[in-house]
Amino acid sequence: MENCTESKAQGSIVLLQLVVYIPVLALGIPLNAIAFWVFCCKIKRWTETKVYMINLIVADSFLLFTLPFLLYFTKYQHPIDQLCLAIQIIYFTNMPMSIFIITLIAIDRYIAIKFPLKATILRSPLKSASICGFLWIVLIIYSHLFPHGREWEGCCFRKQSIRPEYFSLHYSICGYFIPLGIVIFCSVQVIRCLKKKMATSPHETKLFQKAVHIVSVNLCVFAVCFSPFHISLLLRYAAVVAEAHSLLPGITTYLKVSACLANCNCCLDAFCYYFAAKEFPELSSMLPKCIFMRSKMNQSEETQPPVQSVMT
Repeated sequence: MENCTESKAQGSIVLLQLVVYIPVLALGIPLNAIAFWVFCCKIKRWTETKVYMINLIVADSFLLFTLPFLLYFTKYQHPIDQLCLAIQIIYFTNMPMSIFIITLIAIDRYIAIKFPLKATILRSPLKSASICGFLWIVLIIYSHLFPHGREWEGCCFRKQSIRPEYFSLHYSICGYFIPLGIVIFCSVQVIRCLKKKMATSPHETKLFQKAVHIVSVNLCVFAVCFSPFHISLLLRYAAVVAEAHSLLPGITTYLKVSACLANCNCCLDAFCYYFAAKEFPELSSMLPKCIFMRSKMNQSEETQPPVQSVMT
């Protein structure tokens, strides 16, 4: 085990964290507070979106809570103690929870848009709440099993061990790359479906275009914020397994920088999904009506006499 020493790179990381986390906290705290107030107090009816959004706001708020501690631990080389372990557990529970809830929102949106008639059976606020509760329990248990004290040797949030991080590999693949694939698939399918609806329902084109923009922006924010951090975890694992220890300082610096970008997501989520919550309930309630009207039109055309059908 190595002692924690202040380096030039570490000083630059502290400065970067200050530049990033102060605005994130200044924006994230009021944005999440307003979003929580809107979903809890202003929106009276419980919907799937409301359940997911409240859970997302809770996860992001806990992540925001850890940022001042993360900054302090990086600046002052805090030892691994009970406070450090508690903050690490909160951090490594709520980042994947935020990712999983965004994935659930993408799946829920996909079902609502792609299968609007079946959505009434497949979706319900109770089902959404049950899934979120199950995820909270699994992630809290997992974060307690995560070997923070053994693997994070040296100072708090500073990896000194050069042993392979199997938990870290599992955390990255199951906690991000699989959800990323699901979010990409659902988002692409929703965008394709909405563009088809534009052609068949030109009078609703503006609403569909707005929904396409929301899905596209949410996907981009998700991928841009989280991908660099989880790629850096895979790079560190690969370097340790290959015993390319000379690459570790550079990868560690990249990991710290990409973590700043990943933590910005807890500020952006409330902004991104607020607009989604406004647009998609209207869209979801409208699509079954469109399909029903289209099927009625097709039935009437099929029952028309041949001559009348040709004339029309």
